[in-house]
Amino acid sequence: MRTATRKPYKMQIFKEIGTKPFAITGGLSFLLLLALWSALSYTEAVNPLFLPKPHEVLRTFGELLGSPEYWEHIGISVFRVSAGFLLACLIGIPIGIFAGTFKYGEAFIEPPMEFIRYMPAVAFIPLIMVWAGIGEWAKILLIFIGCFFQLVLMVSDITRRVSHDLLHASFTLGASRWKAIETVLIPAIQPQLMNTLRLILGWAWTYLVVAELVAVNSGLGYAIMKAQRFLNTDQIFVGIIVIGLLGLISDRIFAFLNRRFFPWA
Repeated sequence: MRTATRKPYKMQIFKEIGTKPFAITGGLSFLLLLALWSALSYTEAVNPLFLPKPHEVLRTFGELLGSPEYWEHIGISVFRVSAGFLLACLIGIPIGIFAGTFKYGEAFIEPPMEFIRYMPAVAFIPLIMVWAGIGEWAKILLIFIGCFFQLVLMVSDITRRVSHDLLHASFTLGASRWKAIETVLIPAIQPQLMNTLRLILGWAWTYLVVAELVAVNSGLGYAIMKAQRFLNTDQIFVGIIVIGLLGLISDRIFAFLNRRFFPWA
């Protein structure tokens, strides 16, 4: 009688591995990073002035989060990212849908967007200071510029990929052009649009530190730059980690909303 033998697991292209193995593997990747950091810092292979030890960063993390002033930095940074991101969404999503729906819209909108999106957002800082001064609008506008042009092109692309059969079916049932856009095209792009917004929000967080270089005295970027001047690398690490955690939390919120509202996708 033959006995069944379990075949060794092999990684297969696109094969699901389950929630638990995925979580364990993801945790191991963080542990490996921590182990590498610990090895370099505790052995002082890197000067402690430039690479603080993990326990020092953890201690500074607790001290800073216990300070009301640091929470003010976090709050103003969250406001700036949210405002710049929402402004980009309010203007960019309708323009992207228009460009993806109509060929004249694509011809009119996409060429300048393709041209401008390769320009570094940092290069706009002098112009932004001329246009918006050095107040809050300057920071919000820089984050907006960093997100807007990419968002328009990505929304246009996902709109263009909606099945034409769906639109033809709606026309057959008597829908007008705008009714088809409202009832067929926009609902069809919503799941992918949510994923696109997750990516754009990630870019908004990456532009935060750049935005907070423009004549500021508050925000996480300011706190990082202030720590850099005094070579407080443990505080720099804390600022980077806090920005990463905030970005991760916002990303998980979008992922949850996507599963909640669009389970079929």
